[in-house]
Amino acid sequence: MIPQSFVQELLARVDVVDVVDRHVKLKRAGANYVACCPFHSEKTPSFTVSQTKQFYHCFGCGAHGTAIGFLIEYSGLNFVDAVKELAQSVGMKVPEIRSETAQRRTQEGEDLYGVLLKAAQFYRTQLKEAPAAIAYLKKRGLSGEIAKRFGIGYAPAGWQSLAAVFSDYDGKALAAAGLTKASDEGRRYDVFRERIMFPIVDVRGNVIGFGGRVLETGEPKYLNSPETPVFAKGRELYGLYQARRAIRDAGRVVVVEGYMDVVALAQAGIEYAVATLGTATTALHVQKLLRQADEVVFCFDGDEAGRRAAWRALEVCLAQLQDGKQVKFLFLPDGDDPDTFVRENGKTSFEERLKEGSVPLSAFMRQELCDRVDLATMEGRAGLLESARPLIAQVSASFLKEAMIHEFSKLGQVDPATLAQKVGAKSMSSAPIRHFAEAPRKQVTADNNEKTILAGLIAKPELISQLDVEIEHRSADDVLSLLREVVEFLRSSSALPSSAGLVQQFSGGPYDDCLAGTLRKITSDWAEGFDVEAEFRDAIAQIRKKQRAQMIRPLIQHGPTEKWTADEAATYVQWEKSAKDVSSPKAN
Repeated sequence: MIPQSFVQELLARVDVVDVVDRHVKLKRAGANYVACCPFHSEKTPSFTVSQTKQFYHCFGCGAHGTAIGFLIEYSGLNFVDAVKELAQSVGMKVPEIRSETAQRRTQEGEDLYGVLLKAAQFYRTQLKEAPAAIAYLKKRGLSGEIAKRFGIGYAPAGWQSLAAVFSDYDGKALAAAGLTKASDEGRRYDVFRERIMFPIVDVRGNVIGFGGRVLETGEPKYLNSPETPVFAKGRELYGLYQARRAIRDAGRVVVVEGYMDVVALAQAGIEYAVATLGTATTALHVQKLLRQADEVVFCFDGDEAGRRAAWRALEVCLAQLQDGKQVKFLFLPDGDDPDTFVRENGKTSFEERLKEGSVPLSAFMRQELCDRVDLATMEGRAGLLESARPLIAQVSASFLKEAMIHEFSKLGQVDPATLAQKVGAKSMSSAPIRHFAEAPRKQVTADNNEKTILAGLIAKPELISQLDVEIEHRSADDVLSLLREVVEFLRSSSALPSSAGLVQQFSGGPYDDCLAGTLRKITSDWAEGFDVEAEFRDAIAQIRKKQRAQMIRPLIQHGPTEKWTADEAATYVQWEKSAKDVSSPKAN
């Protein structure tokens, strides 16, 4: 874990405006900076970056965070890599993180990124001297420009070709990078031989592995790098580094199965495609994809194997779904893959299929489950509901989940509340049934004063020293819950965090939507020159007055008693005095 103290110091040194402006061109607008949001499509700028508070907020989609959060969302970095990138930009050294991966890397004592980059350069050089490989790529319709963009190379036939560029061929580095193996006799040899080489690049542009394809026939058709300290198949997507800008412009990412599919689509001008790396889609893949685009389309062959792969992807997606995001499935005609289809039919035809022929996840799920049963019988409908129940239960998007419950309960001819109960969701009935004598329970939520205190503490954390009223634990309201956590965090911190530090601490947590609303209030309602401190003090005074009134009400009703505490007696005396002052002639 990176120490919180380091994160706070880092956020105090970096400027979120500089970080965002390197990727999204910002324009000055009063005290803040604005741009069209990079996380959703819009024509009028609603993305605001506060230099004084060091956070960003989009009034359109609600995206928000600090410089760290921006790199995570925009570049697809994980938290550690985002911190490292920012730290390097301001000359800070990240405290050593003793993970298993880091220990392995230290033990090997080698820069695997440097080794892999050097190998990629070697393979590119070899491609220029391999007429058969060049002819193969031309036959597949690839230009030299596209080959250069993706760094495509060629691994020659020799058993130890890499020895030409690595003097320590028998050392640990090449083996640790997944480039060499040892025979039973202990002799080292190249893993990749006589193959077209596709470098796998992470979102920072580092070569982390390779995919190698045979020129014509041979097994295996594709050979991928093994897992290494810098490469995990379940985390990475081929082509994402090259496709990020096109994905943002299109608002869509297409997921295909092979390296050649990605490259062929890019050759045709469809540059927003990526591929999984010889493995099934994982939850980490889906999380990364949904950070990049609002629409994710899985493109598979139309045969039985393609539909099985699509179903596996659907199952992985369920827990990652978000309302406002779409996951779809596109099935190509039998015998076609994206590579052959786009070469034969062109960009326009492929994009028309994407638009008209993609099936939403919910529709694909309904179609597949309904095809397995006979809906004309009660047994078939029961079987449908039993198959759908565990799948719906995994859906994390609340509105989509409710819509699915209504859809499948209609198909199964049961009450939505019954299916909702089975999947562990709240009742879908239109209104709770009450006895005639029952009164509806009043929902207690945070008032404007508590919302103001929360916004004040995030805008100016130093105001915690002026907070001398207790936040009541009277409800499960998100504002009150977040406020209590912010207060506890500030009071327990050895060093007072910055505004950005607070945003970073609570971004992505259970009250993230509430945090977004608070940042909206700070950004829009509290304009430049607004007296945050005066507003904060007034909110405290109003809460104190309200709490005093709540205490005095039963005291007034029952009058003085020996059972009063000293505080209650003092409160009553103060109220009595203020009441006399108000009714005196001087007061009038």
